[in-house]
Amino acid sequence: MYKRQSGDGSRGGACAGPEAAAQDATDAAAAESAAADDGSADDATVDDDVSAGDGSADDGLAGDEVSAPAAAFDALYEWAAPVLVQQAYLLTGRRRLSREAVEYAFHLAWERWPEVAVDRDPVGWVRAAVHEYALSPWHRFRRSQRSPDKPGTPAADLAAQALRAAVLELPPAYRRTLLLYDGLGLDLPETAAETEASTPAAGNRVLHARAALAERVPELADPAVLHKRLSYVLAKGPAIALTVPRTVRSGSERRVRLWTRAAIVLTVLIIGATAFTLATAPTSYQPPLAPGEPVAGVPVLSGPERSLTPKDAALRDKLRSEPAGGPERLVPQLP
Repeated sequence: MYKRQSGDGSRGGACAGPEAAAQDATDAAAAESAAADDGSADDATVDDDVSAGDGSADDGLAGDEVSAPAAAFDALYEWAAPVLVQQAYLLTGRRRLSREAVEYAFHLAWERWPEVAVDRDPVGWVRAAVHEYALSPWHRFRRSQRSPDKPGTPAADLAAQALRAAVLELPPAYRRTLLLYDGLGLDLPETAAETEASTPAAGNRVLHARAALAERVPELADPAVLHKRLSYVLAKGPAIALTVPRTVRSGSERRVRLWTRAAIVLTVLIIGATAFTLATAPTSYQPPLAPGEPVAGVPVLSGPERSLTPKDAALRDKLRSEPAGGPERLVPQLP
């Protein structure tokens, strides 16, 4: 879903430090896990008379193997989260939404950690998730997210405020493409792959975004100045508090348990409703009753809502006056 087909590198080094460090942490965790597996295999060949001493060593290796994914995830979060939250803030102009986007992306990354850990660019995987969540059109229905926050930069930094306001005037697809190409320094094919667009479409988005920014801020017509200004805005953004990695991991696990229980409850409800329907549904066709017809002047049986006509009332009184509800000749003579 968030895999990217990128080239051999980027045009600039705007985010090379965090991405390289996170990738090194992931590779180190994988190497540590492989070393733990080799160590446990070697311990299995030791004689039985020293099995007690080797047992503690095996336990230590197992503990390191379990903690290695968490350590790699924490390293990735500590390196990438501060950078990604500033990118989300540039795309949305909302601090709370930016923090939500970063936490959501890392929740998703921890749920799919086996896939993210072996990805060629884990930071790029998480970045794609952050951008997609931050620019989701469903946020416009949230009352608290309809308007951007007040500028968090000092009043003297008018250039940064003007750039942020100009970027927020762009369509969401243009914002993301401009951020990746001119802000982070990705090349055009890599930008197109991450935004799930063709290379010509990504190039047109960059050109239109540059033209729109140049109309609002004329000094940004130079791509070099635009790249420098975007890098400065990303580096000097407002301080946004982030949760600790352990809380993010526990929140992701809690979310998985919640969805699992909800799926189980929904499945049980569907099974129960199906069983109740099978138990109570008719097994054969029951035709509706045909409407009644009067016989020998006797009116059709009707509900209490129908009032009797004078003729019907007289007939009722006559029938009630007859003994046993029939002619006298059918009544036995009693002494």
